[in-house]
Amino acid sequence: MRLLMLGTGGFAVPTFGALLTTGHQLLGLVTRPTESAGGRSRPPANPMLQAAIAHGTPVWTPASVNSPTFQAHLATLAPDLLVVCDFGEILAPATLALARIGAINLHGSLLPRYRGAAPVAWAIYHGDRATGVTVIQMSAGVDAGPRLAQTRTVIQPEETAADLEVRLAQLGAPLVCTVIDQLAAGTAQAIAQDPQLATKAPRLKKSDGLIDWSRTASQIGNHIRAMQPWPTAYTFWHRRGAEPQRFIVHAATVRADADPAPGGTVLEAQRRLLVATGQGALELLRVQPAGKRVLSAAELLRGYPLQAGDRLGSG
Repeated sequence: MRLLMLGTGGFAVPTFGALLTTGHQLLGLVTRPTESAGGRSRPPANPMLQAAIAHGTPVWTPASVNSPTFQAHLATLAPDLLVVCDFGEILAPATLALARIGAINLHGSLLPRYRGAAPVAWAIYHGDRATGVTVIQMSAGVDAGPRLAQTRTVIQPEETAADLEVRLAQLGAPLVCTVIDQLAAGTAQAIAQDPQLATKAPRLKKSDGLIDWSRTASQIGNHIRAMQPWPTAYTFWHRRGAEPQRFIVHAATVRADADPAPGGTVLEAQRRLLVATGQGALELLRVQPAGKRVLSAAELLRGYPLQAGDRLGSG
């Protein structure tokens, strides 16, 4: 089959590599312009553009894949199938219709759970024990098309969203190739999603990183892991007579050996940095003061005069 891939972010790179090894013809890559590469959570570099150039693959970077000009160009390419992964733009029905058998998409969740731009982060945030990847036949609804294949995996206790996204990308690449072979052979089976089970995974905002210390220690631990690499989980150190100091929390662990106190209260600030939550306590392991490098708790305590009784909270 004649394949055209649409992808921008790092999640798409393993699928691109897998497509190069199939017996199908890869016509090229459509990717977002560098300045629009997938939103705030993605660095300026376009991983897919770099991968395509390295392999000598033809590349197109239209301002919009749905523009009449690019739709006309797409029609001249005459693809059988569009393969979409971490692209960064919703495809209009008219664009989907330009491929002979439509388009498939690799999504980083067990659809219909977590439809939207940030499925990996929200799965960790909500404390899910498992997630996975799903290949769907694309339709007019966002992430709402019928499932063609799905693979499940357990979320590891210390896994961040950044770690899990890398693993899911690797898990999904061969699944995409299997579905393509099934579509070529006419053996693919489409299973409609149950809209009653659908949940949302909206694009992350910077404000999503603010830690709410009234939540349980386990929930805050999930939050810290979910917000990496962006926007990161953060809080503000409040002490009498000083402006609040912004701290980004990169790693923490739940501790049961702590006396109850209002959420956000610093319980210990000598051998370890222990903070009360709405239920239980968190030991902060790696913290980054605003504008500084990431510090271990011991380094932070040597450089910043935190004391038991200080408060962490909103700015």
